[in-house]
Amino acid sequence: MSRAFLVVIDSVGIGGAPDADAFFNDGVPDTGANTLAHIAQACAEGRAEEGRSGPLRLPTLDALGLGAAVRLASGDNVPGLGAEPVGLWGAATEVSPGKDTPSGHWELAGLPVPWDWTYFPKQTPAFPDDLVAQVCKIAGTDGILGNCHGSGTVMLDEFGAEHMRSGWPICYTSADSVFQIAAHEETFGLDRLLDLCEKLAPTLHEMKVGRVIARPFVGEPGHFKRTGNRHDYAIRPPEPVLTNWVQDAERQVYGIGKIGDIFSMEGIDEVRKGDDATLMTHLSDLVDDAPEGSLTFANFVEFDSLYGHRRDVSGYARALEWFDARLARLLPRLRGTDMLLITADHGNDPTWTGTDHTRERVPVLIAGRDTGSVGQVSFVDVAASVADHLGVVSHGPGRSFL
Repeated sequence: MSRAFLVVIDSVGIGGAPDADAFFNDGVPDTGANTLAHIAQACAEGRAEEGRSGPLRLPTLDALGLGAAVRLASGDNVPGLGAEPVGLWGAATEVSPGKDTPSGHWELAGLPVPWDWTYFPKQTPAFPDDLVAQVCKIAGTDGILGNCHGSGTVMLDEFGAEHMRSGWPICYTSADSVFQIAAHEETFGLDRLLDLCEKLAPTLHEMKVGRVIARPFVGEPGHFKRTGNRHDYAIRPPEPVLTNWVQDAERQVYGIGKIGDIFSMEGIDEVRKGDDATLMTHLSDLVDDAPEGSLTFANFVEFDSLYGHRRDVSGYARALEWFDARLARLLPRLRGTDMLLITADHGNDPTWTGTDHTRERVPVLIAGRDTGSVGQVSFVDVAASVADHLGVVSHGPGRSFL
């Protein structure tokens, strides 16, 4: 019986989205954004020399077809990635009306988002008064801090000290459909923060806000640090997705990283979390130990969270090269009937204006199946193909490219 490993390298887009002009960063359309190509070009030009040096080196991913996928998706030049693919490869295009985590992952799992997400206006205050009042009532406070768009580290620098003094939660949003609450694990309390987010989530979900995110942190003013206790309270998918299809066939489904949060544990038997280095260990363990017929669905988030949003080209390149090296050690341990499919959920071009995701096509790289190009496919075709490989029924609109 076959096993499948579906690995999302978060935000590793390859340009070429046909509707990029409808998505924006700081008022600038995403037309021309290309996360992978622009990183490779920066490396080749000596503009990504912090903690690494020289051209981008991704021999394992390139052999699977990464460079070829970028050229197929966008036609852009990808210095250093010119290998003749030995895997099955292609490029996938999204149709959901968002460039966020749930939209990408739901569609990769066979379900295009059936509604428009709610986004908070880029103004201060950003949130309606009745929502703020509900936060205060649940938290037992007289007010909130933030009430604006912002990045997490900036929110801590700006409001962390006042939060510790007043006890008011720090509430903020981004270009994604999210409501984020940061609070100090010791002075506010981790359990209290999680309880606040869990009780608030149904109201936000009714508004079609995709996620309520608990953002706990520790430390003192000037030295605040987020912890690994983040928790996402996401809208439950309104229809069965790939994980449900596999579980309904009485197969085991493992989630690595934030997969459990993204799908509200729909169809997932076990979740393993941690930073990306720990997640790679979890993936390695499951390559060795996951039972026949199982699905392992992994998300490696730090490309996006640590480097894309922070527009850190060198850091993004280092993370890609680290992943490539670890993948090289992983692939030889796949069993004869295994399939490992690597893709992404959106782009986050670190050379682009602003700090938000970028609308892009994504790579589809497959080890364990045939060699050749699957061409231009849809996100939903990924789910159909994984189901096909596992021999379970696909209930989504996608078509298998295997």
